[in-house]
Amino acid sequence: MKSLGKRNVLGILVDAVDYEYVVNAVMLAAEEGRSLAVSALAVHGVMTGVMDVEHRYRLNALDIVTPDGQPVRWALNRLYGTQLQDRVYGPHIAEMVCGEAAQKGFSVYFYGTTPEILDRLAEACRRRFPGLVIAGIEASKFRRTTPEEKREIVERIRSSGAQITFVGLGCPRQEIFAHEYRDALRMPVIAVGAAFDYLAGIRAEPPLLVQRMGLQWIHRLMQEPHRLWRRYLFLNPLYVMLLMFQALRLWRPDPTNVRVPQRELMWG
Repeated sequence: MKSLGKRNVLGILVDAVDYEYVVNAVMLAAEEGRSLAVSALAVHGVMTGVMDVEHRYRLNALDIVTPDGQPVRWALNRLYGTQLQDRVYGPHIAEMVCGEAAQKGFSVYFYGTTPEILDRLAEACRRRFPGLVIAGIEASKFRRTTPEEKREIVERIRSSGAQITFVGLGCPRQEIFAHEYRDALRMPVIAVGAAFDYLAGIRAEPPLLVQRMGLQWIHRLMQEPHRLWRRYLFLNPLYVMLLMFQALRLWRPDPTNVRVPQRELMWG
């Protein structure tokens, strides 16, 4: 499938693509040593851009933004008739890219989360994807980084020989990272959400039926109620309401209504 292009969902430009397109784009950029910033956005990710004009600028400047959640895929189909058959989910992107990288001999770098989870992630990926070259792993600092620290992070990743970088910092920090490190790294930078936890076996994914019904948020809420209840109980209804306004043409969200960030928010 070729990309059907970017489509305006509440002012956020989401790509109407499938897994094959995304994986091929990543592999080609890795082969050419070319920058490519990719993120998979569910409802929460979309809403971070709806509610922040500077972050909207970052999201709309990414090269590929996939419909990670079923409600985002449904929005593309309802508003634009894209007829997408499936969402393009961050953890599955990570799995498919790792599989292709193992076959093609491309090396990968995992950035984010804690040292303990990274160790389990690397071990699980080596078992699951024989031949995968893991050029390096680096834990998050869980804070903003200084310009000097950014240069050091870039140097560590580039000197490792990595050709693809996966980022697991949580939304919206990982999208900030993808946007602000893309050009310096000169390789695909893929923000993959909870993929590190899933691949490492730290967190269990919900049943496929739950995922297909667009109810994965309930599963996540049950796993982490204290951290996530505000996100889902406030943002999900707001997303539905705004989507109805856009579908009925009572509101025309403008993806160019952004503000260029005055300074980098370098998360690490």
